Amino acid sequence: MPTLRLLHKYPFMLPPEQVDKGAIRFVLSGANIMCPGLTSPGAKMTDAPKDTIVAVMAEGKQHALAVGITALSTEDIAKVNKGVGIENCHYLNDGLWQMKVFK
Repeated sequence: MPTLRLLHKYPFMLPPEQVDKGAIRFVLSGANIMCPGLTSPGAKMTDAPKDTIVAVMAEGKQHALAVGITALSTEDIAKVNKGVGIENCHYLNDGLWQMKVFK
């Protein structure tokens, strides 16, 4: 079962990082999450060190949009506020999401 489907079933299995509304369409296209999208109004960060697997949530949405790995610690994301903050590994409706489960 793909990770996002498990995350929808068990939403607290990964630390959440929330992007603002403006980042949603880019995340759903497979783009990495940039630091300004995590530090702007509407965004929320949970403390996490570099290389942590996180759930990428979005302002105003109930379920995760993606699963990613932090490229910087959340403390550094807030300090630097430019460049990639989270590498997007899996997002809604990507190839992994479309994968069929055979029994």
